[in-house]
Amino acid sequence: QVQLMESGGGSVQSGGSLRLSCAVSGSRFSANSPYCLGWFRQRTGEERVALARIDRDGYTRYIDSVNSRFTISQNAAKTSVYLQMSNLEEEDTAMYFCASGEPGLWCRSSFSAIDFSYWGQGTQVTVSS
Repeated sequence: QVQLMESGGGSVQSGGSLRLSCAVSGSRFSANSPYCLGWFRQRTGEERVALARIDRDGYTRYIDSVNSRFTISQNAAKTSVYLQMSNLEEEDTAMYFCASGEPGLWCRSSFSAIDFSYWGQGTQVTVSS
């Protein structure tokens, strides 16, 4: 299995920054095999939407609306993935989730929640004016 645990959420004023972290572990997850890790968010009453993803080799993909403000990265040991968020807006208020695709597989051509099999519990981000 794959376990994911997010941290780093909190309250911030508009224009501020936050860095979310996601610790990745599990018997099926290996830094030596292909993988795809992603960040999603879910506003209250809305569906979970994709934000950014990264694969084992560091290739990234972003949705257009956050491309210039959010940056996904991972540590050298491939045990953590991060989401650096800057110039935050009230519309960024949501629960943020880290997710993993099936271990051993690269990211798919599509990028949505159904492409990911394992999920963390989420971390809340609240942006106020």
